[in-house]
Amino acid sequence: MRILFVKLGSIGDIVHTLPALAAVRRALPEAEITWVVEERSAEILRGNPMVDRLVEVDTREFRGGRRIDDLLASFGKQVKGLRGHKYDIAIDLQGLWKSAGIAKLSGAKKRFGFSRQALREPASRVLLTDTVEVPEKIHVIRKNLALVAGALGINVPNTDLEFPISTSEEHVVEAEAIVSTSGGGEFAILNPGGGWVTKLWHAEKFGQLADRLWTERGITPIVVTGPKEHELARDVAAASKCGRLVLAVPGLKAFYELARQAHLYIGGDTGPTHIAVAAGVPIVGLFGPTEWWRNGSPRPDDVCVDRTDISCRVDCHRRTCGVWICMDFGMDKVFEAVEQRLANHASLGELVA
Repeated sequence: MRILFVKLGSIGDIVHTLPALAAVRRALPEAEITWVVEERSAEILRGNPMVDRLVEVDTREFRGGRRIDDLLASFGKQVKGLRGHKYDIAIDLQGLWKSAGIAKLSGAKKRFGFSRQALREPASRVLLTDTVEVPEKIHVIRKNLALVAGALGINVPNTDLEFPISTSEEHVVEAEAIVSTSGGGEFAILNPGGGWVTKLWHAEKFGQLADRLWTERGITPIVVTGPKEHELARDVAAASKCGRLVLAVPGLKAFYELARQAHLYIGGDTGPTHIAVAAGVPIVGLFGPTEWWRNGSPRPDDVCVDRTDISCRVDCHRRTCGVWICMDFGMDKVFEAVEQRLANHASLGELVA
């Protein structure tokens, strides 16, 4: 069977789809799986042995309300090689016009996607041949698993989710170099970055949190940022007085290897947080305009800090905001969540032992 996954991006979107990929590969080991992904999000999938063929596209040029026939023509140039593979089924895990358009252009006779109410762009339903009903208000990982289960008639896991991410010795070495600068011992990853300004907790509070991690728990804080977030990292460092803070800008896969060794991770709704979930590190999530129940960690022991005492806290998904108070929670509240998550981790360790 030849199966086409269409999940374009972002990094978090890709990570949230990895358990569905693993479920399909385990249930159908002889299947040939192709994945169409945004070029800027493809790194996390490159070299993955569960994907037989990776097709990288750049859809940014297709923004701006272009007509559907123009959109399909432009897509056709980028994915012209798809038709030659004669897919048995295409699965649109994105729910957009552009993802459904790619599924149609693939030539697959069966094109599955979410039912209309679960699509991000409901009108894209016209490009699908079949849909799968999924429960409302479920985690996006569960939503993706439900889609592949319905489309392919396979069983998918309820627990023990698998996040296949392939790394190399190069990534391990990069991570070890960062760990070595921490001086040994337990360390926590603090990620102050995020794709939307409305998802950001205050940089100076991250610096204060770093100090408390070291002075009260003896945990070295490693502040991880992206290559375009140097100023943000400097602001965090300027607010820290403990003298133990480490700044790092790892690649995505080196970050995954770093997270696998961490004692704790603290960050907002952003790609590295989802990679940290995949790595299995204990998580404290800082969430404001988006939903922890949908985008956060699916593990019950992980902890979310958010505000439920404000009238506008309705999962607004705003990228800009004139009020912007949903991320305005104190450092004490976050440190309480840290203590709770560390206690959960200790209890789990005793149970396993």
